[in-house]
Amino acid sequence: MLKPQVSATREMLSLDGLWRFALDGPDTGEAWAGPLDTPLEAPVPASYNDVFASQEIRDHVGWVWYQRTARVPRGWDGVKTFIRLDAATHEGRVWINDTLVAEHVGGYLPFGADITPYVTAGDEFRITVAVNNELTFDTIPPGFITTLPDGRRKQGYFHDFYNYAGLARSVWLYSVPFVRIADATVTTTISGTTGVVSYAVETEGEAAVRVTLRDAQGEIAGFADGASGEIRVRHAHLWKPGHGYLYQLGIEAVVGDEVADEYVLPVGVRSVEVRGREFLINGEPFYFTGFGKHEDSAVRGKGHDPAFLVHDFQLLEWMGANSFRTSHYPYAEEVMEFADRHGIVVIDETPAVGLNLRGGGGLSGSLAKATFTPVTVSDGAQAAHAQAIRELIARDKNHPSVVMWSLTNEPASHEPGAREYFEPLVELARELDPSRPMTYANDALAPFDMCQIAELFDVIGLNRYYGWYVGPGDLATAEAAYKAELLGWQAMYHKPLVIMEYGADSVAGLHSVHDVLWTEEFQRDMLAAYHRVHDSIPAVVGEQVWNFADFQTSVGISRVDGNKKGVFTRDRRPKAAAHLLRDRWRSMREL
Repeated sequence: MLKPQVSATREMLSLDGLWRFALDGPDTGEAWAGPLDTPLEAPVPASYNDVFASQEIRDHVGWVWYQRTARVPRGWDGVKTFIRLDAATHEGRVWINDTLVAEHVGGYLPFGADITPYVTAGDEFRITVAVNNELTFDTIPPGFITTLPDGRRKQGYFHDFYNYAGLARSVWLYSVPFVRIADATVTTTISGTTGVVSYAVETEGEAAVRVTLRDAQGEIAGFADGASGEIRVRHAHLWKPGHGYLYQLGIEAVVGDEVADEYVLPVGVRSVEVRGREFLINGEPFYFTGFGKHEDSAVRGKGHDPAFLVHDFQLLEWMGANSFRTSHYPYAEEVMEFADRHGIVVIDETPAVGLNLRGGGGLSGSLAKATFTPVTVSDGAQAAHAQAIRELIARDKNHPSVVMWSLTNEPASHEPGAREYFEPLVELARELDPSRPMTYANDALAPFDMCQIAELFDVIGLNRYYGWYVGPGDLATAEAAYKAELLGWQAMYHKPLVIMEYGADSVAGLHSVHDVLWTEEFQRDMLAAYHRVHDSIPAVVGEQVWNFADFQTSVGISRVDGNKKGVFTRDRRPKAAAHLLRDRWRSMREL
């Protein structure tokens, strides 16, 4: 799945801005005809929930409508015109004038359609998008809907972040030739000092393929003919953590003597491998330092914002962090591209969070039922999960920053049916991308002697909260219990362990000289206790604190204006824990 780009044969037009907006009417997302009659306008990209001063809109369950007009550039006559939505959370339908052209289920990955038959170069047309935020047991993530006595519908779900919805990422028109490059897959390995770039190109329409690899200065590093092959680069300049060196692979589809289409794909030459208890990048042991994050900010919700993108990466650099996990869904593709360019390592996660009906989802409305049953998480969810894996790997397969796929967060992997649910999904992911290791984030309810799926994965990720959810406030007991469990994982599995979540809530400005929950000092001291354990367990190859910044959740007795486990506030002001981490991680870089 190639992201649209501008080249000698391709053009793009952003459709971001203000769109007309309305809650669903009697058609409930099934059809639309004519202009949208509404006084409301909504920004794209942005979640709609916090934009309006309306409780009805914020709490709405079901379909909403976006609409605007656009004009196809006159110069696009004789080429194909596509529309692309970078995401529609959690389901989207697109009409061009009164014709339905695209449908997609899944809230964090792109979709679109060839709209050439429905538009004319130089003419204006109407775009209508219906977006549905409903979660059920057949969606990823799962959820359930209840109807209240007054007729209002309420969405329940099992994950601890707010169910923001809408068009949170960009919408595009783009043009491509009739004979075009449809897809490209690049993998890299290293042989001594030689980088090996293997490629496979798919075209739409009959065309010869030729590729040229150029270095960062534009000098030719290699070339090849044919739809598949490899280019060997002597003394290759490697992509590595902290140094996002990128080559440019120019791909041309050639008809006769003419270049019908061209696409330029950034390529980072690097290798990734799990060997015993080590995680290796370019043959060298790598230790993950960083965070679980969220796409979350005030007013925008999950709306992509370039200012927050740059600022957050600046804070990662200030901290000395080298990585993050896209918890708990794929992030905007611009984030992945930025990580490529700046040498930040990414664990790329599917939206499969909340597959645990008795666990942490209780913070937002647990049903306390068995997870893997015919009436809860079953065949429908597994099919949606498989589709999310296909689409994630198709979108992000060429990013050198992505070193692992995380297939799920905190599933009920100790419950009956877990192995049967996950084993086919792991096999699918390995078939789609045999070049990267697979991981998952294990929940505390599934310790080393109960988890049914750990052996399926290359790297075991652990989310642990001794001293917070377990034995809150007692750090001495927490440290001992945490070490004992990690020793158990190390003894049972000869695999790397990455601590994907650990941390405590803290209210910025709340202080104490004692071990008092919610203070900045307790959060700092809890992290320090965990670090002592990490340093004593050889199998631990990484630590990613939960969370980078405070974020919005369902609000209730367990959450006051969101989750406060960030080491930065929601507006990115550092707490005491941020300085602790900065001292630790920057000193680790210097070793």
